[in-house]
Amino acid sequence: MPRWGMIIDLAKCTACQACVVACQTENNIPCVEPEEAALGRILSWLSVLPEVRGEYPRVSMRLLPLPCLHCDSPPCIRVCPVQATGITPEGVVRQTFARCIGCRYCTNACPYTRRAFNWYRPEFPGELEQALNPDVSVRPKGVVEKCTLCHHRLIGAREQARKEGRRLAEGDYLPACVEICPAGAMYFGDLDDSSSTVAELARSPRAFRYLEELGTEPKVIYLAEGEWGGGEGKQQ
Repeated sequence: MPRWGMIIDLAKCTACQACVVACQTENNIPCVEPEEAALGRILSWLSVLPEVRGEYPRVSMRLLPLPCLHCDSPPCIRVCPVQATGITPEGVVRQTFARCIGCRYCTNACPYTRRAFNWYRPEFPGELEQALNPDVSVRPKGVVEKCTLCHHRLIGAREQARKEGRRLAEGDYLPACVEICPAGAMYFGDLDDSSSTVAELARSPRAFRYLEELGTEPKVIYLAEGEWGGGEGKQQ
């Protein structure tokens, strides 16, 4: 059984936000108007956030692509009263939208703020409705949304491998953000396969987990660049 994980090389990332747009399009995430964005009601499942180190005037900053980190010990699961969120045998922290009652306990429990609450019925005016991905549901208002590592793509890749009479191979299944990255800064695969690219990069001396001291054991691992050399810092 694979244990899916992601590596993000910050030395390669240009913060172009192509991954953000790919995630938005792939998962039928509606756009939020400026007025709602000003209230913090942004629906983006993946954001590029600034992380700073030091005190003025000696301050340095880097931009951190931050999806759901798909923790091995996720606090969001422990607080959900209706089991709308859980973890699959392959390590993907899932979200069952049909079960969600919108209490947002999971949103408060996530230290990475990687969950979004859908305040209004999503609208896709005009041509945007024709561009919706038929493999992903359009969520009703009042539910919590999050990254699922494009789980629908895994289902399709697994079915294709079954038809061809073979096992799922590295590269058969990639989330939209990984596939679109123009700098090749994102890697995806089985962390438990010692021969995989992600497992090899996870053993790099540059590898760190964001806010690792919280004990959530994220499966999204970063490779530090330059003077940073680790995961300290604070999210803005």
